[in-house]
Amino acid sequence: MADLDQQLGERMCFGPFCLSPGARLLTRHGEPVEIGGRSFDLLVVLTEQPGRVLSKRELLKRVWSDVVVEDGSLRFHMAGLRKLLGDGIDGARYIATQVGVGYAFVAPVERHGGGSVPRRPEESVRAATVTNLPARLPHLIGRERDVELLVERVADTPLFSIVGAAGVGKTSLAVEIGHRLASTFEDQVAFVDFSMLENMAVVPSMIAGAMGIAVQSEDPLAVILGHIRDRPFLLILDNCEHVIEAVAGIVERIVEEAPRARVLTTSREPLRVRAEHVLRLDALGYPEDLSGLTRDQLLAYPAVQLFRERATAADSALVIDEDDARLLAEMCQRLGGMALPIELAAVRVATHGIEATARQLGERFSLGWSGRRTAQPRQQTLQATLDWSYDLLSDAERVVLERLSIFVGPFSIDAALGVVADAGIGSDEVAVALDELSSKSLIAPDRSRRTGTYRLLEMTRAYAREKLVARGDAAHPTIARRHAAFFLAELEMAEQEEGVLQDARPLRPQLGNIRSALDWCFGPEGDRRLAVRLAAASAPVFLNLSHLIECRTWCTRALGEIMDDQRGSALELELQAALGITLMFTRGNSEAAGNALVRALEIATTLDDKWNQLRLLGRLHIFHERVGEYAVAMRHAEHAVAVAEVIGAPEAIGVAYSLSGISHHLAGDQKTARHALELSLQMSPPSARGRTIHYGFDHRNRSGIAMARTLWLSGDAEQAGRLARQFVREAARLDHPLTHCIALIWSLSVFLWMEDFAAAEADLAAFTECAQVNALGPYIAAAAGFRGELDIQRGRTRDALGAVEESLSRLRAARYELLTTPFSIALARGLAAESRTGEALALVDATLACCEANGERFAVPELLRLKAGIVRSTGAKDAGIALLEEALALSREQGARGWELRVAADLAASDPRP
Repeated sequence: MADLDQQLGERMCFGPFCLSPGARLLTRHGEPVEIGGRSFDLLVVLTEQPGRVLSKRELLKRVWSDVVVEDGSLRFHMAGLRKLLGDGIDGARYIATQVGVGYAFVAPVERHGGGSVPRRPEESVRAATVTNLPARLPHLIGRERDVELLVERVADTPLFSIVGAAGVGKTSLAVEIGHRLASTFEDQVAFVDFSMLENMAVVPSMIAGAMGIAVQSEDPLAVILGHIRDRPFLLILDNCEHVIEAVAGIVERIVEEAPRARVLTTSREPLRVRAEHVLRLDALGYPEDLSGLTRDQLLAYPAVQLFRERATAADSALVIDEDDARLLAEMCQRLGGMALPIELAAVRVATHGIEATARQLGERFSLGWSGRRTAQPRQQTLQATLDWSYDLLSDAERVVLERLSIFVGPFSIDAALGVVADAGIGSDEVAVALDELSSKSLIAPDRSRRTGTYRLLEMTRAYAREKLVARGDAAHPTIARRHAAFFLAELEMAEQEEGVLQDARPLRPQLGNIRSALDWCFGPEGDRRLAVRLAAASAPVFLNLSHLIECRTWCTRALGEIMDDQRGSALELELQAALGITLMFTRGNSEAAGNALVRALEIATTLDDKWNQLRLLGRLHIFHERVGEYAVAMRHAEHAVAVAEVIGAPEAIGVAYSLSGISHHLAGDQKTARHALELSLQMSPPSARGRTIHYGFDHRNRSGIAMARTLWLSGDAEQAGRLARQFVREAARLDHPLTHCIALIWSLSVFLWMEDFAAAEADLAAFTECAQVNALGPYIAAAAGFRGELDIQRGRTRDALGAVEESLSRLRAARYELLTTPFSIALARGLAAESRTGEALALVDATLACCEANGERFAVPELLRLKAGIVRSTGAKDAGIALLEEALALSREQGARGWELRVAADLAASDPRP
């Protein structure tokens, strides 16, 4: 073994693979894997730094150092490498794409040989599952008392606000508190940076995104409350001042309805809501009178200590004597002890020296601080600080800083070059300026997330944006256009890459840039053609992150602005498809949702785009199934089978026969349904979140849970129960609330038919929680109906009748008819048990008529059996037997052995003759 290790050198192992760079060998389960040379080199570079996002430029430089190649070669080899590794199969994740930045190797890696210390897989997993807190400062200077107070008070106080001037250090303090209290809240801590946000309307969605919550309803706040209502959670809301009204309303609701949650905010002013406790964060302490103070006494003041630490960090050779210490203290006086201006000045010291910096500071600043917290003096201080820093930049650095202000949130060097460089300032100049601006603390490298990205501080970005606008009327629109075009290109390329929808995390940091680009494109100086393309390209991102309302808004705007030559194109297809599904789940099964999906299908048919035809037929199938138009859904299923047979791919066959099997199941043909569902499960690839997002639903899971119902109806109750449990577990793992709810709805019916009340109770509890946490209105109504049905089966009819009646009313109002038949059966059974025979009989007859009209025939035998029992209770024995005989014949015709056994038992009880 030692000889083998020596031959192979260092090995990097992940999943079933081991990579030996020295031996140029990749193995899977110990067997060599054929891999091309460039792909091998690409894998080596990625696995050297697992978790770090490597830019496309860096990868091209490392792997194709000997030739000049296009980005397309990288995408081609990346797609091939994902396929070779089986990325996305059975939940395996190896390579993630971050739009606008690059690629990262995300699987846990163990290193062996070469003298390295192996990393345990659980360590990698743990690193990926901690809170989203930014990295804390190694030493938070001058805030010891504030930290002590907040650590002691925040855990027991519903709302604490850190209030102070811009640049005073509020964010750093909040981040420190988050890290200190993470264990108290069992790592349930979310950090929300509103400096990236320009649209106040998406404040709730941004909070949900930071919490890692998928929002698939009209009310994100209801979803947030659903997740934290009964458990401890620390929510840190940073930079609230420009969205303070929206934040105040949300925080007040959280305080009222989530008693175990705690909120910590930072803002330039209090939220002014009930239960708010405020910590007013003063500037760092500095000596007001320097006379008589020694060097050590001066350096002991927090402001001076911060100045010294930052200056010596920028220039390790810097020596500070007593005169230098006095100059530092004087500058801290002029800067009012404000952390951010001090840090900017400290960087100048490293470049120009202490005396020159003090002289420039005195010449350029007229602070006039009186210690009052009025807005205007604080703004003058920051303006003066930035004016001074700006004046010291070269012309090229000024242009680059101004143009970088177009980015909202993080940006990569590739993004900076793509947006900033033009005929007037080349890529090399931009790259040099980027380094200089970083060294001068005007842009900040985001090393904490190992993404190789940069960002501007909020105040710096606002300042630079003003300069950009002031430079000339044409400057800002030109840069905004390039910014929008860059992210459009990134999104369009991402659509072509396998696995980009599998992992939502790399997409989330770029939401600010995508939203900003959309805002400009649709604005008065925007580009309508670009706007339509960007809305279509960003729709999968919003769907993946469960921002359904936002997706619906942009798609609606784009369709209202679409150009004549874009109508009937793939762009309109994507917009209509996304609009249809978002309308369906945010505003119910409206006519507008159906119309959007029909229009998308028309376009796909005109373009002869078979795969999109199949995708849209699936969405239309479930739409018509939800509204109770089962015959229409059956026609869509038949159309899907025809399209899939033309495509010929197993995945297409799996999707189409899922639709066909479900339709035949609901139509009462259990034999055909079972055959179709078996074929679907055989052909379908394993469930994956990316595929679920693409289709809108997980078709394999729907096939599996429909098969469980079909098996019970066919007479195999034991296998039906096993399958129901299996596919509910698989749905839960997908982290897709809609798929999870669909699985629970049908598993509930299986356990209710089996009279396995314990299993039904467990599924009902899970279903109720999922519906309430994600604010899925029709499913919340359905949960009450299931509770009533379960109580009626247990003989607790009196209180249950009202619950089922109310549930039916709410479901019909939402045009959600899929559950109205089983709930009507439950209600009729309960009415009969209460001797309300006439009402029960009328309800059964109405339900039978509805089933005959809409094609939902699977429940007709049970309805006939129920009617027979009601009729017999009135003394009409022969009429009851005739109904049972009709039900028996229909059960056998449908292959519904489960109904047949029930009917046969009732017949035997009604006619005891031998």
